[in-house]
Amino acid sequence: MDAVQIGSYSVSRFILGTNPISGFSHQSVDMDQRMVGWFTIDRVKALLREAESLGVNTVIARTDMNVMRFMKEYWDEGGTIRWFAQTCPPEGPPEVCIQRAIDGGAKACHLHGGWMDHQLLNGQMDEVPRFIDMIRSAGLLAGVAGHDPRVIEWAEKNLDVDYYMCSYYNSMHRKEQPEHVHGAPEWFWPEDRKIMTDLIQTLSKPAIHYKILAAGRNDPAEAFAFAAKSMRPGDAVCVGVYTEHDPDMLRADVGLLEKTTDGRL
Repeated sequence: MDAVQIGSYSVSRFILGTNPISGFSHQSVDMDQRMVGWFTIDRVKALLREAESLGVNTVIARTDMNVMRFMKEYWDEGGTIRWFAQTCPPEGPPEVCIQRAIDGGAKACHLHGGWMDHQLLNGQMDEVPRFIDMIRSAGLLAGVAGHDPRVIEWAEKNLDVDYYMCSYYNSMHRKEQPEHVHGAPEWFWPEDRKIMTDLIQTLSKPAIHYKILAAGRNDPAEAFAFAAKSMRPGDAVCVGVYTEHDPDMLRADVGLLEKTTDGRL
């Protein structure tokens, strides 16, 4: 597995995402519930073991109690995959989530993309720097996520971070509610990913490309080819998998990334 440098860490170019594990299908409430039912702690740990066997050394997951439990169990059983934490608004304000990341053994923490979108749309970005400082002062890498490209543009001008989480799609309104609303209408417009990937080329720090599959709406071969074409040498992708009906999904996705980036990056 190819690796990139993010801060002081060598990070696999393929990073395992956990939206399906946390029940965020971005398709339907029924699918959300099926994902939660499928991903028992034992199945999550089996997925982490498979990821490590494929050379994936980093997982991005929320700062909620379920994640903290399965990560602790996994590490206690000998697993070594690295946790990059994401704050999550329903679990508490950013400082609470950041402290969970610190206490839970995360190596990095970034501010939730929906929360960052919400702050931007409500003119409240002045709160952001102190949270980046809190992360950094604990020795963790610090980052921000965003679905709205204007969030990333603002961060590039106003923050010193270690990495950006860049969503290919700005798929729902975030002014009133920072967190994803289960069952709310979403849109995945091709022009959005072009806007974001053009912006990525101008950034001074590594970008982790996410939602590259539009939550299962894009053909995987096309999606990974587009991502490979859009990634810079220091960039990575974050992809979640739902393995109930396709147990080889993770292996196939890792293979697609390796195939499409071979010789390019």
